[in-house]
Amino acid sequence: MPLSEEELRLLEQMERALVQEDPKFVSALQGATLRRAQQRRAILSGVLFSGGIALLMTGVVSDLWAVGLLGFVLMLLSATMGLNAVRGRPSPSISDSAERLSASLRGMLGRRSRHEW
Repeated sequence: MPLSEEELRLLEQMERALVQEDPKFVSALQGATLRRAQQRRAILSGVLFSGGIALLMTGVVSDLWAVGLLGFVLMLLSATMGLNAVRGRPSPSISDSAERLSASLRGMLGRRSRHEW
């Protein structure tokens, strides 16, 4: 059940009052939540990285290059996510990372074909 406009307004007033009254308490609560989220992202990225290694090895052993490539991409994205979690940065979504990767690959391939003799 959604909150009414008056309830939302009262909640915002209470939040502002709490921030003004005890900013250390608020920052401690936010810090604990962020650390916990970063730990979860780091653990998830480790699990995904292990899955990527398994896919890569499966692709190599069974001679399925697409499975190996998928494993490599999964390892790359999970390593990026894990490093961002360790550094304390917000993790980009997988679709954003995939778009940047494809854009950089298109740029590299485009530059190479322009400079070939």
